[in-house]
Amino acid sequence: MTYKGLVFFDLDGTLYNEHSEVDAAVAIALRQLRANNYLPIIATGRSPLEIQDALAKTGIDSFICLNGSFIQYEGQPVYKGTIPTPVIEKTVAIANAADEAIAFYNEEAIRITAVTQPGKDAYKFVNAPVPEVDPDYYLNHPVYMMLILTNDNDKAYTETLSTDLTFYRNTPNSIDTVEKDCSKQTGIKELIRSQNLTDIPTYAFGDGTNDLPMLDFVDYPTVMGNGIPEAKAKAKYITSKNTEGGIIEGLRHWGLI
Repeated sequence: MTYKGLVFFDLDGTLYNEHSEVDAAVAIALRQLRANNYLPIIATGRSPLEIQDALAKTGIDSFICLNGSFIQYEGQPVYKGTIPTPVIEKTVAIANAADEAIAFYNEEAIRITAVTQPGKDAYKFVNAPVPEVDPDYYLNHPVYMMLILTNDNDKAYTETLSTDLTFYRNTPNSIDTVEKDCSKQTGIKELIRSQNLTDIPTYAFGDGTNDLPMLDFVDYPTVMGNGIPEAKAKAKYITSKNTEGGIIEGLRHWGLI
């Protein structure tokens, strides 16, 4: 099928409301978008496990998860970006030395090295439960993203590991961490390349730090009214807040619904 456009949606602060849920009106709009022959695609830092409710409500079956590290197209996985075990070991050692914790992500599970206050705060911030503790999970399972659970100890990680990893601070208590140069943009490029979706107009809706590479790449970047200034600077259209109908307004602005 040839689509009229590819439309990428961040979740937190964008497609989600303040309860980390998709409003019924937004879900209806996304199904209308699909009926109009535009392909809606979720592009998020969250894992596939965390977005099942959003997929069910919206009918979306294509997504870029974990900031470009796990890609699925129409129900089939097409890319998995695994962080090398020695790099994970270095990261865990830094966390242990600072009495901090790391969470490990793949498409099957989320595990955490220890329960800490920044960890509790980080998962509360995104309305999610604290994962099960398994500090050795990475030794026997692939890891596509690590979540560094720290309030302000960024430099301890970035100064040591910046040649191996890319960091996105998305909450006051956590840093999304993926393989070097991995982003929502690289995920979009890989999806387009692998599925031969070239020469189709691209749209994106986002609000935060990890959306910046995506907004740089697409033809029609749209930023939520609650977005950070750096994101708004990249927008061709700034819509209303995620809690004030911004998704539907933006889709109507571009004539997609």
